[in-house]
Amino acid sequence: MSSASIPSRGPLRAVQVFAGAPRGTAAGVLGDHVGSLAGGLTARGVEVTVCGPADAAVMHHCVRAGARFAHVETARQPGPWGDALAVAALRPALAGAGVVHAHGPRAAFLASLAVAGRKPLVVSWHGGAPHGGGRLLRLMERRAARSAAVVLAASYEQVDRVRRLGARDVRLAPVAPPPPGDEVPAAEAELLRQKTRAELGAVERPLVLSAGRLEEHKGYDLLLDAAVSWRALDPRPLVVVAGEGSRRGPLQRRIDAEDLPVRLVGDRDDLPWLLSAADLVVQPGRRESHPHVVQHTLRAGVPLVATAVGGVPELVGDAAVLVPYGEPRTLARAVTALLTDPRARARLATAGPAQAATWPTEDDTVAQVLSLYDELTLPGPAAW
Repeated sequence: MSSASIPSRGPLRAVQVFAGAPRGTAAGVLGDHVGSLAGGLTARGVEVTVCGPADAAVMHHCVRAGARFAHVETARQPGPWGDALAVAALRPALAGAGVVHAHGPRAAFLASLAVAGRKPLVVSWHGGAPHGGGRLLRLMERRAARSAAVVLAASYEQVDRVRRLGARDVRLAPVAPPPPGDEVPAAEAELLRQKTRAELGAVERPLVLSAGRLEEHKGYDLLLDAAVSWRALDPRPLVVVAGEGSRRGPLQRRIDAEDLPVRLVGDRDDLPWLLSAADLVVQPGRRESHPHVVQHTLRAGVPLVATAVGGVPELVGDAAVLVPYGEPRTLARAVTALLTDPRARARLATAGPAQAATWPTEDDTVAQVLSLYDELTLPGPAAW
């Protein structure tokens, strides 16, 4: 058959589905990614509708890019009543879509029920492997994986895990971090750096930064275990943890009781300045996929100590110091070694941006997704 005889598909309509959560969580980063993807696809002629709970970042991207946003409350905890309401709201929004793209297992589960096999479903499997969660979560993930025409996984660990859940087609698709903001002149940047250090109380002492939700899987209890040994250093480093979560109370009580050199500063919207002020960054989590804090850290040229979990090793390469999860003494020694070795910090400061230059860009991510949409929707043998 000649190309002239192949019927035209017309403009492709893609519906993005996501389930939200408070800002500062992985789902907050996910919202930024969905908004970025919607903007990139719209710029390439795709008619994009984004379905999900109200999220300022996503709605801003949609309005700016010309995509449509449909408020569908997908963020409730799994349960028959909440699921039924979300699926009922999704079905009319999916009408006329050429492809449905769900972000995360929760959104994929709801989208699979709404699609019911009538349209190709793409799933981006964001986030690390959950700890616990029970039988209901495992059933939800299995349904999401097996209903997808293609699953896009952010790390090789995710690829293996989703295959074990029964997915038919799993492909590696790392999520690109948002592009850096406008560069600040060096003199102004140094003034802001010193101002941030003064605000945090680290004018004449090393500043160690960690950022993320204060939840059990983020490993902050282990960070406090490690911080016990840093009390003996001279000068004593200050550990600043940016983020909020259910563990704030217990962590703060332990910090006070043990006189640990740690400050919990809550949610912050100035991560670039916190990074510029830090001497090094520590990420002690138990499960991670492609954490944006790690990406921003390396791109900013800040030395990093992180646990060798999930997609972190393949993300950082040789541009960070990796330690096993659950070994606070090893973590403490790694941080102490860097704080006392300016040459090692300088090496990592150079290696970080070089490693970041190898990562896919937002344009790369959009191009990969658009190619997949074409594969699933252009006339020819059904791929799903």
